Amino acid sequence: MLKNFESYDVYLAPGVTDLRKSINGLSLIVQESFKLNPFSKSIFVFCNRKKDKIKILQWEHTGFWLHYKRLEKDKFKWPEKGIETHIAIDERSLRWLLDGLNINEKKAHKNVKERQIF
Repeated sequence: MLKNFESYDVYLAPGVTDLRKSINGLSLIVQESFKLNPFSKSIFVFCNRKKDKIKILQWEHTGFWLHYKRLEKDKFKWPEKGIETHIAIDERSLRWLLDGLNINEKKAHKNVKERQIF
């Protein structure tokens, strides 16, 4: 499982990505399609046609991490391709996605930022 990614920006590639691509191919998608820097403090998430596999590209200090997850009996609730090349989401939505939930879920509890006891 990914650790310490709360301070990272998270970007999804909606629709289908050919997951035969590895670090170089996914980095080119980030740079040329997303118009983002693959060396930034960001996480880039890609999904295959069957929606049962994802790859996550992440730069850390001296090299790239390529995380890979394959579901044995389910599908990710992956956003369809629209006009956007990428979708920015927060860390909470990424956790939902990895847990099999829709990133646009509206029924979860809101985060409480107030730290005051009455």
